[in-house]
Amino acid sequence: MKLVVALAGASGSIYAARFLRALSEIPGESYFIVSPPSLRIFSEEYETSVSKPEDVLDFIQTKWKPELKHKFHIRNFHDIGSDIASGSNVWDAMVVVPCSMKTIASINAGLTENLIERAADVSLKERRRLIVVPRETPYNRVHLRNLLSLDEAGAIILPASPGFYQIPKTLDDLGDFISGRIFNLLGVDSELYPKWVG
Repeated sequence: MKLVVALAGASGSIYAARFLRALSEIPGESYFIVSPPSLRIFSEEYETSVSKPEDVLDFIQTKWKPELKHKFHIRNFHDIGSDIASGSNVWDAMVVVPCSMKTIASINAGLTENLIERAADVSLKERRRLIVVPRETPYNRVHLRNLLSLDEAGAIILPASPGFYQIPKTLDDLGDFISGRIFNLLGVDSELYPKWVG
């Protein structure tokens, strides 16, 4: 599995952290992009200090100690001339978790002012799977229109709205539910939460 994984400035660092923790234990490789606002939000929500993407990965490794089987290739958020800014490079899917409404609006409008937006644009034009995880509430009409347009363009909208039938015991359980749903869309059975059996 080869992914592009991006953190794009919304609250909900737990969803990114738990997804990256689980992804670390799956063989494969991913390009990893983190926006400057995401670093600030991650620091605030985890009451830590991260100033670069490497710090995010180090935090996850230190906190949960996953068995590392996945290789992360860090790419600069500002580098729209990066290798993954071109469709001539191939990846299986892109996941933006969490995804700010600004990023969703930019992708929808075809703006590519940073590498997250450009890689998402490439994913859509090359017909690769693009999964965005918005963490906003409530949605206004502009949000809804942008989300609908992205869906029509081929993206998958996975709101950060965890289910509760799993009877979560911790916040991590909620993060794992959303992470598990992302993996389902990637065709990976992660077993991060108990499946509904009826």
